[in-house]
Formats: sequence, C-alpha cells, structure tokens
Amino acid sequence: MLSGMLCIYKEAGFTSNDVVAKLRGIVHMRKIGHTGTLDPMAEGVLPVCLGPATRLCDMIADRDKVYECRLKLGVRTDTQDMTGQVLSEADPQAVMALTEDRIREAAASFVGDYDQVPPMYSALKVGGKKLYELARAGKTVERKPRRIRIHALEVLSVDLPCVRIRVACSKGTYIRTLCEDLGEKLGTGGAMDYLLRTRVGIFDLKDAIRLSEAEALMKEDPRLLEERIIPIDAFFGDCPAAEAAPEAMRFLLNGNALKRSQLRFPGGERPAPGTRVRVYDREGSFYAVYEAGRDGRYTPVRMFLPADR
Repeated sequence: MLSGMLCIYKEAGFTSNDVVAKLRGIVHMRKIGHTGTLDPMAEGVLPVCLGPATRLCDMIADRDKVYECRLKLGVRTDTQDMTGQVLSEADPQAVMALTEDRIREAAASFVGDYDQVPPMYSALKVGGKKLYELARAGKTVERKPRRIRIHALEVLSVDLPCVRIRVACSKGTYIRTLCEDLGEKLGTGGAMDYLLRTRVGIFDLKDAIRLSEAEALMKEDPRLLEERIIPIDAFFGDCPAAEAAPEAMRFLLNGNALKRSQLRFPGGERPAPGTRVRVYDREGSFYAVYEAGRDGRYTPVRMFLPADR
C-alpha cells in the first residue's frame, strides 16, 4: 500500500472530492484524503494523503497558505466570485477613478488579525446544514466572524477594473470574502475572478502534479509515481530527530510515554519542553511524533507505526 503525500495540482472545475475520487481510481486504493476544500473554480496546490498519511490531513490543513488571485472591482455577487449571480454594479467611472496608491493602501489595511465573516457559499455547517446548501435554498443565516490572520497582502498589478494580489494567510481564510471586503473598503464592491493556491505549508506549486500526469506515471511504471510521493516524516522536517533505544521499542510500539534516557539525540541535544520530535528506530524507520514535557518525559502526539504502513 502506498504511504505518504502527493502534491496535486487541482484544476478548475474539479472539487477536492473529485480529485480524491479520481486518484483512488489511478492508484487503486481507497484510503486517500485531501487536506481541505478548495473551491471548484480555484486551481493550484492540493496536498493529498495516502494510506497512513491520512492521519496528517488535519495537521496539513492547519498550515499557512499562499494564494494569487484576481479581484474584479465594481461588482457584487451572491457567491463573492464571478461564478455567482450579480447583485449590483458600481458606476464604471468610480472604479476607473481609483488610483493605484489608494488600492495599495486599502490592501495593506488588511494585514494582521482580521475578523472575517464566512461566506454563505461555503462548506461550514450551521445547525447541521452546510451553508452552501442553505444558500442554494435561498436562505441566509447569521454567521459569527472568525479571527484569521493575513501575514502579507501584495498588490501584483493594477489593470482596472481588475487587481491581481498575492495573499499569505492563516488557515480558515476565505479569499473570496477578502476580495469582497477589499472592494467594500474601496467603495466599489468587488468579486474574485480567479484563484490560484501556490503553497500549503511545505507543499509548493512547483512540485505539484496534475491528475493526468499521475495517471501517466502509474501506467508507465508505478515506481515513477512512488518517487513523487513525499514521506510522512518530511512533514515534520522542522522537528529534531530522535532514535529510540532498543529497550524502549515495546513502549514506542504501544504508544506509551518515553523517558529522556530512552531517546538518543544527535549531538546530545536536549529539546526544550513543548518541542516536538520525530522518533525512529535504530534502522531509521519512522514511528511517531512525540512532545517533550517539563518532567523529562516525552508523550505521543501522532503515531505512524510500521504495521500501519
């Protein structure tokens, strides 16, 4: 069974679930999961987890993300993007009168913490119903603002009525909503016209492969596709590595806490409390991620036992 992560380039028109369904057919396995919904109109990076790596789906989804998008000023839609029904349009002269300096100033005002109201056309649930299901039924419900963070917002180009921007943001950020809010800030309204996700944590656009490429590699030689699979422990590459002593293996296999004396760190380092570490056996097989405690004990965060692979 394949195990690890694939960086898929999701093409426009596919849902995230479509990608999983098609990939299941390509690699002939059921245990596959994606790492967060990407709008059908959106393109770009969609990390997909295979086999035991599905345990990482929530952790990958929590990572910061980077997007490039095009905002069309002067229009408001019910979906906050140009796939929806137009609700109103601003005076074209008011849009064309906007200066690049004013647009950049407005964009910069969103950097930092930002209380964002989730859109009605989203997969969030209220009262057990997905918001987009309610929206399609013509219903609008109150949504509580959610605190998100915009790490950076760069205006790439201005060609009115369109503005291209790059956004680095925390999990839970709706770029459609950001576009609409920026349009409101400028007094003209706005809707997202294009969206490309270029990064999710360690997963970068330059490493992404299309489903058609994955299928071609699988047909030519499954080992060629396996070469594109990112191993599970690579996701924790920023965590120090530790080797479990032979006498600690029975505790590790059972997911028990480990003592500092049962772990060997290169260079004899002693990770600070709260530090997460990658735990391997003497042969270099990856088993788990543990966290250092103040009492000198290490407790399991996520297990990836060889028997699961």
